[in-house]
Amino acid sequence: MSEVGLRADAERNRQRILVAAEELFLERGPTVSLDEVAKRAKVGAGTLYRRFPTREALLAATSNERFTSVAEASRARDADHQPEDALRQFLEELALNTSVYQSLAASLGTVIQHGTPGCNAITEEGHRLLRRAKEVGIVREDASFDDVVCVVSAIAIAVEKDDEPAPRVAHLVDLLFNGMRVR
Repeated sequence: MSEVGLRADAERNRQRILVAAEELFLERGPTVSLDEVAKRAKVGAGTLYRRFPTREALLAATSNERFTSVAEASRARDADHQPEDALRQFLEELALNTSVYQSLAASLGTVIQHGTPGCNAITEEGHRLLRRAKEVGIVREDASFDDVVCVVSAIAIAVEKDDEPAPRVAHLVDLLFNGMRVR
């Protein structure tokens, strides 16, 4: 999660910002004031904004490890799953990990464009799984990864207040697949 080439004090500040942001996002959601994040991290607002110029950049950084884990787990089980099952499980895990912070799902499409290793990993893995599902003829050719991100966002929004979101996520991903399936 560290940035290459940062001075030791700058890296410590970056880590403090990420820890404070994670705590506050879990407590109150990602709409919390970035000034509050800076205050909890005990850094100036300028320090926060130099590292994370937008809320979405900070969300991408705090989601980095989570998104990387989703992509790595998907690739690790690839040989054991058929294309539909692999894509379905990836989408369920992405939706569940997107619903961790209340309101993260609303900006998922923007967040994953920030180029963190985790954002890049889920984007690449999503494209790969979608392409694989199209190649075997189970997903419509006009289904794009952007479409999938929109629907995953909607699913994550729908379950973000559920105490046990996994069954509902699985049901909603199933509905998504019914719409994407080749007729």
